[in-house]
Amino acid sequence: MTSQMRAEIGQQPDALARTVGALLPRLPEIAELARETRQVLFIARGSSDNAAVYGRYLVEAHTGRLSTLAAPSIATTYKRRVDLTGVLAVAISQSGKTEEIVETLDWAAAGGARTVAVTNGAGSPLAEAAEVALLTEAGDEIAVPATKTYTTQLAALSVLALGLGADVPVDDLRRVPDEVARLIALTEASPALEQIVEALAQVPGAVVSGRGIAFGTALELALKIKEACYLHAMGLSYADLLHGPIAVVDDQTPALLVAADSGPTLPGTIALARRVEGAGAHAFGVGGGSGLAEACTAALPGPGLPEWVAPLGLIVPGQILVENLARRLGIDPDVPRGLNKVTQTD
Repeated sequence: MTSQMRAEIGQQPDALARTVGALLPRLPEIAELARETRQVLFIARGSSDNAAVYGRYLVEAHTGRLSTLAAPSIATTYKRRVDLTGVLAVAISQSGKTEEIVETLDWAAAGGARTVAVTNGAGSPLAEAAEVALLTEAGDEIAVPATKTYTTQLAALSVLALGLGADVPVDDLRRVPDEVARLIALTEASPALEQIVEALAQVPGAVVSGRGIAFGTALELALKIKEACYLHAMGLSYADLLHGPIAVVDDQTPALLVAADSGPTLPGTIALARRVEGAGAHAFGVGGGSGLAEACTAALPGPGLPEWVAPLGLIVPGQILVENLARRLGIDPDVPRGLNKVTQTD
């Protein structure tokens, strides 16, 4: 059986190529906003919030601008005005129809912020509300779990970072679509895929961990495991994991560890894998090159991309893992219980 989710995973190379091609010419518009702002405020929920975590680390690590995640309830529930002069507010929503996100972007503009939308919804309320709308080119996404809408959001945020002056080569971003296509084939051919699926099918949950620019990937993978496979999955920075929650890792709670194949957080991820294995639990890797693979029970390949764009590919083996695990558990990954494609919150 081929699910809609699996079909949409396979559409990601083309969706990413279209998105990168459409958005790179928008760099001058972003640069103009950059000249008038100093800080970045990301506004999002759900998978889009995990994309925002990537955006935050990317912007701070490579542009030197302070970035943070918004608390939409300040705008929608507490209705508290905040001075956002000098702030670039970036609202992220796959559909562009989530009322809370649109209202929070309007609130940010009223507080003096300049505004950007990242959305797959051309002509959506969010796109109309923003000064600059970075429209992703994912096409229609039918399966409820976000796949291509998520990775194209990451591509849009990569372009945003370049427009804000990121000290990285733009050609790294242009390589992403081909690398994702290669990674899909590598993952599905990997013996580790079935091994990890079978291991996770026997346990009630897992800890998913990464750090820095890979942290958003860990959160997104944990969310996918919860929503599509109904397992308890805790997404944590490995720094937070070591501050106490590592106590839950045992033979019934394995650790899934995600990392780029290079970068300053890779040594700590490898050390965590060794600690987990040394305690008699299983560590399963996603990415991290040969170093992480050697420290883990089993590992899926990661993208051959530098750390700053690695998350655009790093989530893909996780998506394939989740789709396979859901079917192994007898769950339709396309329509998880209790979820809709557009979620409204107050």
